[in-house]
Amino acid sequence: MRRLLLGGALAVLGALLVRPGGTAMAQTPPAGFDVTAATRFAGLALDCLHKEYPNKIAHVLNGDQDVKPPRELTPAFYGCYDWHSSVHGHWLLVRLLRTFPSAPFADQARAAVAQSLTPQHISAEVAYLNGPGRTAFERPYGLAWLLQLAAELREWSDPQAQQWSATLKPLEDAAALRLREWLPKLTNPIRIGEHDQTAFSFGLAWDWAVTAHDQAMTDLLRERIGVFYLDDRGCPMAYEPSGQDFLSPCLAEADLVRRVLPPDRFAAWLKTFLPAIEASRGGARTMSRQAPSAPGIWLTPAVVTDPSDPKLAHLDGLNLSRAWMLEGIASGLLPNDSRRQILLDTARAHRDAGLRAVTGEHYEGGHWLGSFAVYLVTERGLKK
Repeated sequence: MRRLLLGGALAVLGALLVRPGGTAMAQTPPAGFDVTAATRFAGLALDCLHKEYPNKIAHVLNGDQDVKPPRELTPAFYGCYDWHSSVHGHWLLVRLLRTFPSAPFADQARAAVAQSLTPQHISAEVAYLNGPGRTAFERPYGLAWLLQLAAELREWSDPQAQQWSATLKPLEDAAALRLREWLPKLTNPIRIGEHDQTAFSFGLAWDWAVTAHDQAMTDLLRERIGVFYLDDRGCPMAYEPSGQDFLSPCLAEADLVRRVLPPDRFAAWLKTFLPAIEASRGGARTMSRQAPSAPGIWLTPAVVTDPSDPKLAHLDGLNLSRAWMLEGIASGLLPNDSRRQILLDTARAHRDAGLRAVTGEHYEGGHWLGSFAVYLVTERGLKK
């Protein structure tokens, strides 16, 4: 039954139109995204938020006292297979509660978030993060998603959300401090398609810093982005994707840079960074090794051959993240820029492919793909 319901949601979502703009502050759903579809995605998070096993734990043992089950080690974020997926599973519910506060899932979602975000649980999370040997714990991906959860709560005026925000603040502060201490010591960007990539996490952290009015973090990120990325040229899109990417190194970088440059400067930077977009308007396209070409798009979506394989299933997430990154890149260009249409057409193709894969049939993808889908369809990363 759940698969049938999810299929109905995907039919709705597959019809969504890619729009060039949006706002992270919006509490009204984008056209085509309705409460029925939101309920399906909320169900994916509710199914795993407090599901402790299976659990892939990245845990430094400092002694016998550290041999404990996940629910004792990190009592707020122990479900959904791993810590970062639990964090963005909580974000998913908060995001959907903001968008559909009276939805059928609202009471259950509020109860689930309230069960996790207690002062005792957050205190234990802070103690765990600051434990010996955990300097690199969930850095940068999980910490950036924690800041995104904090930003979502900060932006929501709901009284219970404000209570959760206050409860989360010690961990929010600890995560921000961990990144703030790390960034000046990082001598090179991390340009891979998985969790350690810096470009995507910098984007999440940037959006949090803007919401939190953290000028020190904004200044630090701007400086690091300048050093790491603004002189880049000719990103090799032909080498993407790697076999288990869920983030595009090239598109994530461009989606980050559009956050810090005005449209005219971003347009010029993009021309030298991704010249293939210009070439594609003349008929040349960067093709996936797995999927056939499609008319009118620049990149073809990746194909997952075994959705029950946790690493191969990453490519479903790649299609979703490519979609929102392409939309983000388009939003950073002026309305008359000739590259916008092919970016949006390509985003639409990836959106359709990615959303079709969010079925929940296999836990390997179901525990996290819903968060990526909601980030996409609620236009969380876009700006006006």
